[in-house]
Amino acid sequence: MGSEAAGRVALLSIHPLYAEAILDGRKLVEFRRSRLAPDIAIVVVYATKPVGRVVGWFEVEEIVEGTPMSLWRRFASCAGIDRRSYLQYFDRAALAFGIKVRKSVRLVEPALLCDLRPTLRPPQSFQYLPTSVVAEAIGLAT
Repeated sequence: MGSEAAGRVALLSIHPLYAEAILDGRKLVEFRRSRLAPDIAIVVVYATKPVGRVVGWFEVEEIVEGTPMSLWRRFASCAGIDRRSYLQYFDRAALAFGIKVRKSVRLVEPALLCDLRPTLRPPQSFQYLPTSVVAEAIGLAT
């Protein structure tokens, strides 16, 4: 997956603790119960409340699929989450997805979702947006 802006990006809601860990390079894999579409090369990071803002973005290196335990064994050292919280998140899940972070970028000034699009609301997990909606706010070249 390249670093050029694609036709769309994924906006992910991420707990502030984990968003911070991604942006400062301690968390190199973001775990999800659902797979992102294969054309997604950029993930926009929305830190959930109490932050409630878009705080940065990252390039997707690859998306890895497996059982929750196989992904834990592979990525525990760079997961940025403790084992108990990880297992709690994947409770009763047969599959797990790991979004490997290639490069992360912290926004100098975090953005409100309404700054990107007036009607935009925080996604429950993630949603897809046209790159043009977020490119200027997050510093992507289109």
